[in-house]
Order: sequence, then structure tokens, then C-alpha cells
Amino acid sequence: MKKYFILFVILCFGLFSAQKANIDLKNIEKNLQNKKSDFHYDKLIFKYKGLPKSLDSLEAQHLYYGRNYQKTISTSSPEFKGLADAFKDKDVDKSITLGKEIYGKDPTNLDVLLILLRGYEIKKDINNFSHHMNQLRSLTDAMKSSGDGKSEKTAYVVNSVGDEYILLNMLNIGQDYTRGSQAANGAMYDIWQKGDQKLYIKVLYTGF
Repeated sequence: MKKYFILFVILCFGLFSAQKANIDLKNIEKNLQNKKSDFHYDKLIFKYKGLPKSLDSLEAQHLYYGRNYQKTISTSSPEFKGLADAFKDKDVDKSITLGKEIYGKDPTNLDVLLILLRGYEIKKDINNFSHHMNQLRSLTDAMKSSGDGKSEKTAYVVNSVGDEYILLNMLNIGQDYTRGSQAANGAMYDIWQKGDQKLYIKVLYTGF
């Protein structure tokens, strides 16, 4: 699975310049469920699927962190394992077919988006590639703008360990860093260290 991260780094690294944002998860949950809100989930997902380039930073933030309040596909599920096997076997057509099926149920899944991007790149399908790339940029921009990683208070906030590794690739944090972890309320802090340099990432627990 790590191989397709290279694609992500080449295409997306250095493209993010959004201002740092405070992540209010309770407010995000409330807005997503409020049908009168501009941030109601159905409104946002419709925009995300139709015209992802038009999403602003707050909308993208709601979609990314809103995954914690939606039914999603786990990487340990048979569906995702089938997709991962097809990708590992370099079966592009099957990867795209299975990826599209999971995308239909879980459209903000970063792992699925990355696999679809790789498939469409190989197929030279520019339209689908560009569409999903715009979606990926919006979601990863929300993740990267969640903090600066310099302290626990300003840690980057991610939804999963998988997303954490995507972020590490974006930030060019490699194997020369060591990881330490400490539990927090509803999350785990990972501290990545190289000499005197430290990077803090807060990994949320789903359904906290």
C-alpha cells in the first residue's frame, strides 16, 4: 500500500498554504446533522462529488473530520482487503472497479482516492484523475491546516493512523524519525522526533 504514497507526494507536496484552523469537532458534528446548516453533510457531499474545486476550507474541514460521524469502510473490512489485494497485484481494472464501489459508500476515504488516482494515472484517464485529485487536495489541505505540529496544543489532527502516514509523506518526514506515543482523551498523540526536532500528531479515536 505504501507504494502509491509516492504518487501523492509528487503531485501534492508543496501545494498547501491554507491558514491554520482550530478544529471544533462538536460543532462540526452539529453542523453536519443540521439540515438548515450550510455545512449539512448531504449538501457538502453533493458539492464534493460534483465540483470539488469549489469547496472552501471550512467545507473541506467539515467533510474530512465529519468522517468520524458517518458510516465508513474500514481498512480491515473484506471490501477494502479485496481492493488492497487487487492494487498489490497491479490489476488496474479490478482496482478501479472495486475502488469505485467503495468510493460510492465512502467518498472521503483517502486510501481509496489514492488507489483510484493511481489507476486513472495508468489508464491516462485525465478527467477522472483530475476530479479525484481535486477531492484529495481539499481533504488533505484540511488535515494539513489543522495545526503546525510544534506542540500538543498545536498538533496536526488526523482521523486515523493511515491518514497520519499520508500527512508524514506530505511533510517529508522519513524513517530517520522515531515515534513515541501517549494517550489523550479521545485520541493518541504521536511524537515524531529527529534530534531536537519534534512533530506532534493527534490521531482521533473513531466514535469518541
